[in-house]
Amino acid sequence: MTNILTPMAQARADSVPMLVISGVNERSSLGLGLGHLHELPNQQALCTQVAVTSTQVSREDELLPALNQAFDDFSSKRPGPVHIEIPTDVMGLDYELVTDAISHKKSTAQSVIPSTDTAAQQLAEGNNIVILAGGGARHTEAVLTQLAEYLSAPVVQTSNARGLMHQHPLCVPASPSLKAVRQLIADADCVLAVGTELGSTDYDMYRDKAFPTLNGLIRIDICPQQLARHQADICLQGDAKLILESLQQELQALSPEKPKQPESLKSERGHQRAAQTRTAALDELSEDYQQHIRLLNLIRDTFPSSILVGDSTQLIYAGSMYYDHDCAGSWFHAATGYGALGYSIPAAIGAALAAPERQVICISGDGGAQFSFAELMTAVQEKLPIIFIVWNNRGYLEIENSMVEVDIAAVGCDPIPPNFEYLAKACSMPYLACSADVDEFAVTLEEGKKMIEGTARTQPIMIEISV
Repeated sequence: MTNILTPMAQARADSVPMLVISGVNERSSLGLGLGHLHELPNQQALCTQVAVTSTQVSREDELLPALNQAFDDFSSKRPGPVHIEIPTDVMGLDYELVTDAISHKKSTAQSVIPSTDTAAQQLAEGNNIVILAGGGARHTEAVLTQLAEYLSAPVVQTSNARGLMHQHPLCVPASPSLKAVRQLIADADCVLAVGTELGSTDYDMYRDKAFPTLNGLIRIDICPQQLARHQADICLQGDAKLILESLQQELQALSPEKPKQPESLKSERGHQRAAQTRTAALDELSEDYQQHIRLLNLIRDTFPSSILVGDSTQLIYAGSMYYDHDCAGSWFHAATGYGALGYSIPAAIGAALAAPERQVICISGDGGAQFSFAELMTAVQEKLPIIFIVWNNRGYLEIENSMVEVDIAAVGCDPIPPNFEYLAKACSMPYLACSADVDEFAVTLEEGKKMIEGTARTQPIMIEISV
């Protein structure tokens, strides 16, 4: 059980639905400390610290309700890991299989829409509105775009929201930790926050505690606990898509004479505010980060609508600060939120299994990759056409730079990387290598694309970028 605690913690931080079914010693031995294999004083108590819920099935008739509850929670609450524990002596009990037993019904609680008239009135009166979109908004693209256009409101995206409104003039795919983005937010007289926990790894990456006051804050979130954590003028609990649709209808009712089509909007101020913020945010970044973002853009353009999965590594840190992916819900990584090293390789495997028709790109550093090398063979065995990109800067360079910047001696930041060419060969995986030069990387990506297509998408490949 302890092997999966870190993945569960990452899933909880990222609001990822995850069903974990584990065994535990027989009921009569629990808590007695008898020295059984895998024995813990209280395994379920340990799991409750990372799981949204943890249930022990102590009788055979408790299994189906536990499974039904898990799937109800996935569809009606903020998603996360759900743990079901089955003692070994319960596993052997007779059970009547019911093939259509698992409930997939959408919870009625999710479809209940709170009153949005007050929020709509506040938005209608706003002159400089900003929308903050988090991971909870990733399924709302159509209505979010309509509402943003109606309000001429720039849409600032947290890392988990990237891919929404790709290349739209109101899109601001930049971190709210950047000064330019914070200025945009500070100038707003009304802020609409959709599906975002307003967490420090997005909003205060540099820990300077200079994030501005959110004027006229309206929060939309499915989780009541989240709504209680930050003071807001108006809190709307429920499904973000349904609430945004209700807001749009209320706004139309308040101002029926206002044009509905984006091309007929009387003001382009929102577009200008967003464009100025995008330019200033990108200029704010170091030349190294801007170079890293160019590499990410190249990956996106070479493999449109791909799924990019990242570890805590320099390319991903740069993308967290500024990157416009082309598909919602397809840019995810561990660098914000819980921050578990070694995340990208197994997560990419999961993405490839879940979406076999799409190209999955896995980006990891040489340090982070060493946490989960064994999973490379899983990708080979399952014939998954993942492109594993290893950013080899020979250590934990981002951590080292952070320590040096504050005059701390850099200790433990230089693990010796393996020979990745030999590693790929040991895994029977085609291998390519290049530098971080954009032109050289472009040629290598095209070669990798041909390799994937040449194997009829039945084999992963590795690309090592030496920095």
